[in-house]
Amino acid sequence: MAVGTLMIWISLIVILLAAAGAIVLQVYLSGRESRIPGLLLPLLSFLYSLFLVFNLIITENMSAWSIIGLIAGTLAAGNLSTLLLLVIYFIRRDKIKQKKQLDKMNIQDL
Repeated sequence: MAVGTLMIWISLIVILLAAAGAIVLQVYLSGRESRIPGLLLPLLSFLYSLFLVFNLIITENMSAWSIIGLIAGTLAAGNLSTLLLLVIYFIRRDKIKQKKQLDKMNIQDL
């Protein structure tokens, strides 16, 4: 029992470290001059959510509504990380835009 609990804790720590690393990487990439690097992780996250949808198992006895609900739920759960990464991206890009405008105003004041 203790070995199983230890493995769960180790797995949880690894997942949290990977998530923190992804967030730090997204902040760094979103702060770059070019817009493209900041959109890389959200794109990969979205493609992964599509991969999850394409790997769903749909049986013959499922109704159309249950299939639609399954697909919608998978997309919603799979795109939570995409949404978080896009929020980070837009916040960083807005700060860069404000800084550029402030620099532009300071140059005009001179």
